[in-house]
Amino acid sequence: MKKIVLVISLFLAVSACKVNPFTGQKTLNFYPNSQIFPMAFAQYDQFLGENKVVEGTSEAHMITRVGQRISSAAERWLAANGYPGYLNDYKWEYNLVKDETVNAWCMPGGKIVFYTGILPICQGETGVAVVMGHEVAHALADHGAQRMSAGTLQQLGAVAGNIAIQDPEKRNMFNQAYGIGSQVGVMLPFSRGHETEADRIGLQIMAIAGYDPYEAAELWKRMKANSGGQAPPEFMSTHPSNDTRINNLTAWAPLAAEEAAKFGVTNFK
Repeated sequence: MKKIVLVISLFLAVSACKVNPFTGQKTLNFYPNSQIFPMAFAQYDQFLGENKVVEGTSEAHMITRVGQRISSAAERWLAANGYPGYLNDYKWEYNLVKDETVNAWCMPGGKIVFYTGILPICQGETGVAVVMGHEVAHALADHGAQRMSAGTLQQLGAVAGNIAIQDPEKRNMFNQAYGIGSQVGVMLPFSRGHETEADRIGLQIMAIAGYDPYEAAELWKRMKANSGGQAPPEFMSTHPSNDTRINNLTAWAPLAAEEAAKFGVTNFK
C-alpha cells in the first residue's frame, strides 16, 4: 500500500511540471510528447487505412486550408506569448473521411479527422473553422495526454482500494462506489472541462486566423437543432450541454475579436 501511495505521489509531482500556455495553469500530464505522439501517429495512420479518405475534392481542400490557417494562427499566438518552438514536435494533418457521423476529432500531435456528416451543419468554411479551432485546441492543450493521465490515476486509486480492503464484500461495495463516484464526480467533469477549454482556445485561434468568432454560437445552435434534444443530462456527459456551449461562445466572442485585433485582424470571413 505504501508503495502505491508513493507511486501516486510521484505521478502528482510530475503532473505539476507542465503548464498550459493558453491558461497559465498547471496540468495533469505524466506523458511527454516523445512518448504519446508516436502512438497517436500510428493509430491515426491505421484509422486512415481502414476508412474512406476523401481526396481531391473542394471539401477536402477546404478542410486542409482551414486547418493550416488555424494551426498557423496558433503558432503566431504561441510565439508572441513566449512559447516559440512549442509546436516543434507536432505533425499537423487534416483529413476528410466519408462517414455520415456528425463528428470531428483530433489526436495528440495534431492529427485531425472531419467526417463528411458534419459538413452540412458547418455550412461552409467559417463553420468548419469553428470545429477545426476546437479540435486544434485539444491538441495544443495536450488534452489527450491529460485524459490518459487521469485514467492512470483512476486505475491506481482502484488498485490501492482493493489492496487496502481485505474483506471481499466490502471490496465489492468499494469497487461499485468507486467506479460510479470517480466517473461521475471526477472523470466526466474533467472531460467537460477540456471541452469548455477547447471551445475557448479554439474561438480565440479561429479569430486570429481571420474567421468570425461570432459564428461559433450559431454553429452550436445548428448542432442543437440537429440533435433533436436527444442528449444525456450534462452531469452524465463528457461534453457540456448545447445551451452551455452556446452561452459560453456568445460571451467569449468579443474577447476573441479583441485578441485577434492584437495581431492586426479586424475583418473576418
